[in-house]
Amino acid sequence: MQFSDIYGLEDVKARLIEAVNKDHVAHAQLFLGPEGSANLAMAIAFATYLNCLEPEDGDSCGKCVSCLKCKKYIHPDIHYVFPVSSTEKIKGKDVVSHSYLTEWRQFLEEDIYGDVSDWSLLFGGENKNLNISKEESNGVIQKLSLKAFEGRYKVIIVWMPEYMHPAAANGLLKVLEEPTDNTIFLLVANDSDKLLGTILSRVQLVFIRGFDYQEIEDQLLAAGIPASKAAHISRLSEGSLKMAFRLASEDDDDQAASTKEWFRLCYGRNIGEMVQWSEEFHKMSKIAQRAFLRFGLSLLRDTLVAHYGESGLIKLSEEEKQFVKKFSQVITPEKIEPITKLLSTALFHLERNASAKMVFLDLSLQVSSLMKSNQFETQY
Repeated sequence: MQFSDIYGLEDVKARLIEAVNKDHVAHAQLFLGPEGSANLAMAIAFATYLNCLEPEDGDSCGKCVSCLKCKKYIHPDIHYVFPVSSTEKIKGKDVVSHSYLTEWRQFLEEDIYGDVSDWSLLFGGENKNLNISKEESNGVIQKLSLKAFEGRYKVIIVWMPEYMHPAAANGLLKVLEEPTDNTIFLLVANDSDKLLGTILSRVQLVFIRGFDYQEIEDQLLAAGIPASKAAHISRLSEGSLKMAFRLASEDDDDQAASTKEWFRLCYGRNIGEMVQWSEEFHKMSKIAQRAFLRFGLSLLRDTLVAHYGESGLIKLSEEEKQFVKKFSQVITPEKIEPITKLLSTALFHLERNASAKMVFLDLSLQVSSLMKSNQFETQY
């Protein structure tokens, strides 16, 4: 993994490279970014650059012995720590990262923008709680007692430290504060609120933003996704490249039409159809359910913009613009805020595995009630 393999984020790359060139590399850094961001990819690219034998202007060379080993994730001075759980073959004290390196390398090759669920599914631990154990921290300390084999730095990449057992976190505190010479810790996390304050106080923050609409659209186009579909998906992906490609692989290309039809249904307040729609919503994949609600939020945002005459800020197809124009005649700005909160709350509950059928039916009834709190003659 090189910096050139990561689309965009040139400012972050430049800061990391400058730190190396000026010999101001912090010994413990936290690459913090949302799900689907390039935080793990950026940490690995940085580790590759740190140990590159012939670094070029702005990137590792990609050709030296060190880079070739980094590309295969087998460099002896770059160690990975990540959450795991027991499986049928691996149990007890063997449940540590080292036992899953074959699966981990496969994950990095195929799904470097994936999340914990993707990782758990790959190695076979999807039904168990993941953890970074105290045994893991003991193993890290043991690795640090050895000198670097080939590279300039020993690099410890800790993916998802949010899953660290408190004993493991406490075990790493001393080496984070007083590491051995030429040792770099790169923590890669999604949620800093789940980390111990003592850990946060010992790391330098490197914020990795999610991809913007245009960056995701460009990458989808490069992958051969039709322009109209790529533009639509980029609006629903929440800055996550992983989600964008999942949406692109969904069989149902009519997500936008379904969401608009649901708004019409809520306005008509047909309870029987709402129940039927909740059944259909329940059958969708989780990614499709999230996309459905995210597009609803996007339409509400564009409707609010339309109320204030800022049509230039609305990036929709002509058909969708016509819908927003009519929708804005039905939904006043005063109603947009509470409906937006309802959709956001539904997303929150879905992400915590609430019943999709119950969440969607309750949402439909509440949105319908808000829409019909005053009567409008306009039809859309």
